[in-house]
Amino acid sequence: MPITYIYDEQELLFLLKTGDKTAFTHIYNRYSKKLFLNIYGLVKIEEVTEEILQDIFVLIWEKRETITIYQSFNAYLFRIAKNKVTDFFRKLKRDKILFDRVKEISSPVYTHIEETILDNEASSVFHKAISSLPPQRRQVFCLCKMEGRSYHEVSSMLGISRSTINDHIVKATRALRECLIANKEAAPLGCLVFLASYLQ
Repeated sequence: MPITYIYDEQELLFLLKTGDKTAFTHIYNRYSKKLFLNIYGLVKIEEVTEEILQDIFVLIWEKRETITIYQSFNAYLFRIAKNKVTDFFRKLKRDKILFDRVKEISSPVYTHIEETILDNEASSVFHKAISSLPPQRRQVFCLCKMEGRSYHEVSSMLGISRSTINDHIVKATRALRECLIANKEAAPLGCLVFLASYLQ
């Protein structure tokens, strides 16, 4: 039985930049399911989710030569997904038929989702709150809650136990909630909704 080679992110990115279609397929197979679930959790419509997912990977292929990754490829993809979902909700506000359909499917969650995606002040306050966390606690929170990595993955990456990871998540969540409540004048509802999206 042939052994399947497991590429790491840097290898895949290097091969992708050279136009390697096999590397692109590996990237799609590795990340598409997680991206789909994340996008669907926001837009609530399967065909729209599929369209956004397709747009993301078309963009990755078209821009492959100029892609620059500062964190992880996983985080890079999720940042693109967030931008695509933002574009969807902006379009939604201009398209009454689509708007009514989403409202029917996702109401009463829709209002919260819209505020979460479009409230830039909330996002700014939220990220300032994250930056106030101790370095390792911030790293654990971002890996688990913002990049969607499992406790097992983070444990292997950082060399710490899952119980330590859980402790960091609990304390980070408490600290972030207190920070956002203390800054509620900046974005009263949006901040709390933005935080809540990472506590599922």
